[in-house]
Amino acid sequence: MDMNRFKGVFTALVTPFKNNRVDEDAFVRLVERQIAAGVHGLVPVGTTGETSTLSHEEHRRVVKLCVDTARNRVPVIAGAGSNSTAEALDFIRHASDCGADAALVVTPYYNRPSQEGLYQHYASLAAATAMPIFVYNVPSRTSVDISNDTLARLSALPGIAGVKDATGDLARPSIQRKLCGPSWVMLSGDDPSGLGYMAHGGHGCISVTSNVAPGACAAFYEACLAEDYGAARDLQDRLIHLHKALFLDASPAPTKFALARLGLCEDAVRLPISPCDPSAHAAIIAAMEEAGASA
Repeated sequence: MDMNRFKGVFTALVTPFKNNRVDEDAFVRLVERQIAAGVHGLVPVGTTGETSTLSHEEHRRVVKLCVDTARNRVPVIAGAGSNSTAEALDFIRHASDCGADAALVVTPYYNRPSQEGLYQHYASLAAATAMPIFVYNVPSRTSVDISNDTLARLSALPGIAGVKDATGDLARPSIQRKLCGPSWVMLSGDDPSGLGYMAHGGHGCISVTSNVAPGACAAFYEACLAEDYGAARDLQDRLIHLHKALFLDASPAPTKFALARLGLCEDAVRLPISPCDPSAHAAIIAAMEEAGASA
C-alpha cells in the first residue's frame, strides 16, 4: 500500500447518538461533510468516537458505515484497539473485511505491559493480518508509554505502518525519523502541538478539532506538508483556541456541543462522559467563531 495516502489530517470522528442509539443518519452526514471539506482521511471508533462505551456490534457497524460512506474517496483508519490481543485482532479482521485501509491500535490499557509485552502484542497482530497497523501511543489515558526503541523494533515489521503520537513530546518525531526510517508514518494525536510536530518531520494528525473545523484543519496540514510555515502559523492562530476549548470538559462532550450548535448532530454522550458543562459553552462558541467553523 502507498504510505503517502496516510498524510494530512485524519478526523477522529465522533459517534453521534440519538435516544442512546447510534444515529446513523447523522454519522453519514458528518462523514460527507468531512470529505466535502477536504480532509485527507477518517478514523472511526477511536477515543473521540467513544469506542469504550460502544457495544462490539455498534463498533463494527460504525466501521462498516464509515467505509461504505467514504467509498474510497479518502482512506479510513479504523479504531481496533483493546487491552486483549485476541480482541484487538478480531476488530482488525473485521475492519479488513469491511474494506478499511488500516487499523489504529491503542497500547493496551490497564494491563500495563512491559516494553517486551508491547512489542509482542503488536508483532503478533502484524503477523496475523495483512492490514497496515498504526500504533496509538496515549500514555495519559493508558498508563503505558511505548518507547522510541520499541517503536524502532516494530518499524522493522512489514505490517506496522507508523504511529499516532498523542504524547505532546515534540522530540519524538525527530528521534523516530532517525530510528524508524523514511517509510515510518508519524501522525500527531495532539492538535495544539501539531505545528511543531510537523516541523519536526511529522506527516499529519489524527484530529479532534477537524470534526468542527474540517476545512481550516485540512488547509493547515496542506500548508505544513508544503513547508509553507507562514501560512500554517496563520491557520494555527485561527485554530489554537478551538484546539484548547474542545478539551475544556471530558472529550468528546465539547466537540459534540459544537457540532450540535452547528445543527449536525445531537450533543448526546454516553456515561461516564456527561454533556458539556455550560460553563465551557461561551469559550467554545467564541473559539468556533474565531476558527470560522460553520455547517
